[in-house]
Amino acid sequence: MENEQHSSIKEFYGNKNVFITGATGFVGVALIEKLLRDIPQIATVYILIRAKKGKSVQERLEELKQNSVFRRLKEEQFEKRFEKIVPIEGDVGLENLGINEQDRQLLIDNVHVVFHSAATLDFMQSLKETTNINLLGTRRVVELCKQLNKLQALVHISSAYANSYITEVEEKLYPAPDDPEKIIDLTETLNEEALSKLEADILKDHPNTYTFTKHLAEHEVAKVAAKFPCGIVRPSMITAAWREPKPGWTISKNGPQGFFMGASKGVLRRLPLDPSIIMDYIPVDVVVNAIITTGYYVNVLKKQNGDKPGELQIFHLTSSTYKPFRFEMLINKMNDYLHDYPLVSAVWYPKLKLVKSLTLFRLGAILYHFLPGFFLDLLTRVMGGRPILIRLHKSVWNSLNTLEKFIFTEWHYSNKHTMALAKNISAQDQERFFLDIAELNWDEYFENTIMGVREYLSKESPKTLPAARRKDKILLGIHVVVQLGFYYGLWKIFMALFGISNAKAALLLPLAYTLLNLI
Repeated sequence: MENEQHSSIKEFYGNKNVFITGATGFVGVALIEKLLRDIPQIATVYILIRAKKGKSVQERLEELKQNSVFRRLKEEQFEKRFEKIVPIEGDVGLENLGINEQDRQLLIDNVHVVFHSAATLDFMQSLKETTNINLLGTRRVVELCKQLNKLQALVHISSAYANSYITEVEEKLYPAPDDPEKIIDLTETLNEEALSKLEADILKDHPNTYTFTKHLAEHEVAKVAAKFPCGIVRPSMITAAWREPKPGWTISKNGPQGFFMGASKGVLRRLPLDPSIIMDYIPVDVVVNAIITTGYYVNVLKKQNGDKPGELQIFHLTSSTYKPFRFEMLINKMNDYLHDYPLVSAVWYPKLKLVKSLTLFRLGAILYHFLPGFFLDLLTRVMGGRPILIRLHKSVWNSLNTLEKFIFTEWHYSNKHTMALAKNISAQDQERFFLDIAELNWDEYFENTIMGVREYLSKESPKTLPAARRKDKILLGIHVVVQLGFYYGLWKIFMALFGISNAKAALLLPLAYTLLNLI
């Protein structure tokens, strides 16, 4: 690899045409933005996009350009680079990717690098749907790649959790959990009810259909690694941007971004999470850099191997064994951040508490989520709005059993291969396409994340902070009054139920406070 002070990665992508699936997702839009902003020499960015809701692919492209990820591009007056984006109508869930003959020929004649990011991420989704999107979708992309006349690299975005049935995971391909042909046949011949009955036996040690089908999909890529250069990147939980396009940028409500959003509104007050275990988070900009770098690197290996594809390359984009994060590192600052950057739209005074037990969480959810949610939904309905809190809390409640393994399991993902790659690219590429998170400060990172959640998910401009802070003080006052009223009510109930004096009933209040604080 090169150590010169120039960008070999930019040089590789110069005048190249790339094809991206999953282009409208969290990683997809960040990937497009990075390519356009930092590799202006790139020729064309073809993106697979569905026409839906009565909108053409061109209309959906115009919508895509309004994504907040492109603000920096616009501020730096690089909007003309949008002309490099060419939409291709299609869907990974359809035969031949749903691409018409003319567009397919366009790709066959022009594409040099394929980034396959499309997937269904729903842990609750049926085996039929996840097989069609994650497994067959990958197969369809691979089949297209076989036809591309100029293909120099295929980069498949998998997941560290594709191997979640083990807790110590290396950057290698693990044996397939089942025969993909058998799984495809079952999903095509059985109805949902019949499949559901077999699901536990099919998944075996896999916790859900997502990890199972993502694991199988990796083997679809492995099958063609001898035909053309292939790389697999396995990110863990992808979180808000560390540095680019702006610290804290996010459009994803998964993981910490989602619960910070709920907590900042004041509607999420308890979270089932053990603060002592490692939570493997990786910023989206690091993932994007790894995707781009992998496309370059597998092609370098081909040249070093006498113009023959080398072995399948697998990279973990993870933090658990390199820069581990535990919520106990943040627990004393988390609520401070929520009050430093409050919301104008908050409905209650934010106060988030982590609960180590699902049982205690469920008890707490009844008191702190469902009861307030009922009254707030009732108020919303009276005012002509759409009540959503009870529905939201029910959704979380129903998903707890499925998510339990991911909430309370600690995985250790080796990322030695990724770190070796990070050190072997040129100094300029290390700066521009940073992979090493050694300098990431988790406190600063999550403070930026909470600001990003406020701006990009809750859609509240930094200009509204003074008004939000005034409201936060008012909500604190209301919160204190309600608490005092609650404990006064308990005091009167103790007196009435047990026929005891005021003083004895008052002595029971600290006990009640302690017990309630456990949940």
